[in-house]
Amino acid sequence: MDTEGILERLCAVGAPSGFERPAVLVAKELLEPSMDEVWIDRLGNLVGVRRCGKPGAKKLLLDAHLDEVGMVVTGIKDGFLRFTAHGVDARMLPDREVSVLTDPPMLGVVACLPPHVLSEEQRERAPEIKDLFIDVGMDQEEAERRIPIGTPVVYQADVVRLGARQMCAKAMDDRACFAALLRAVELLRDKELDVDLYVLGSVCEEVSGVGATVAVQAVMPDYCVAVDVTHGRTPDSAKDETFVMGGGPVIGIGPNMTRWMTKRLLDDGAAMGMSVQKEIMGGNSGTNGWGMQIANEGVATAILSLPLKYMHTPVEVVELSDVEDCARLLAAFVVDLGKEGEAL
Repeated sequence: MDTEGILERLCAVGAPSGFERPAVLVAKELLEPSMDEVWIDRLGNLVGVRRCGKPGAKKLLLDAHLDEVGMVVTGIKDGFLRFTAHGVDARMLPDREVSVLTDPPMLGVVACLPPHVLSEEQRERAPEIKDLFIDVGMDQEEAERRIPIGTPVVYQADVVRLGARQMCAKAMDDRACFAALLRAVELLRDKELDVDLYVLGSVCEEVSGVGATVAVQAVMPDYCVAVDVTHGRTPDSAKDETFVMGGGPVIGIGPNMTRWMTKRLLDDGAAMGMSVQKEIMGGNSGTNGWGMQIANEGVATAILSLPLKYMHTPVEVVELSDVEDCARLLAAFVVDLGKEGEAL
């Protein structure tokens, strides 16, 4: 699989929470060759299944969300757009280029005062969303005609190489993990499975997690793995709260995870001689695993994470080797899962 090409296609699309369809359609095209059936459910989730063909087979669901952080236009003043935001830190926005998702999308810039005219108080105070505007270079009449209230907005950012091993773009959270699911399915193509394998590209993770919860309620899997990003290490980050880029996938340990599934991931990594990292999650994991675990009568759940630098910014960075290793670990986890699950 051309992981770089997949990341470029997935991350280039603007698809914030509640407006995921463009990303879902790209993901659907990428997933269909490896599945027996692929569909989009009522909430907008992408669901695919590869059936093992064995009577009474258990169901395993692998999830990565397709939405990204973003903004929504709430009003227009003197041609400048007012907006609200979900998952976007206001400190990231002044002087930032954004994509206003009209048809076709248009470029905007978040207005800012030049440093020459900032007061001492303004220099020390972090901006608030309510005080910011998006400049689209229009007067009031044109902006009202071309940009309806409720239009979504995302960061404007190219998908680029960062050095020899890393890639940088918006929406790597969590489309890099969906790329890992695509690669895992590819690695399993010639493998006999004992479970029906479901792949979920879920919606609305950044605002509530309802996409994954609803999909799990419909599919009724026996096992789930939520695949999401976690914080990659940088010089200014706390080493006990971040993870090494290129250090391998991160396995969640805590009450949101079913112990035997966590152990199986750790054992599979050790058997492969793969470098893995451990993240202790004492409560809410901040992933779809939180809601998936208690769907229906309860679902055995694991959480696998991909280290990512600069989360919820337009310059999210992943290491390509981590994407590959995450896929390899998931593929190893799937093989013979039904047989082992029967005894657990």
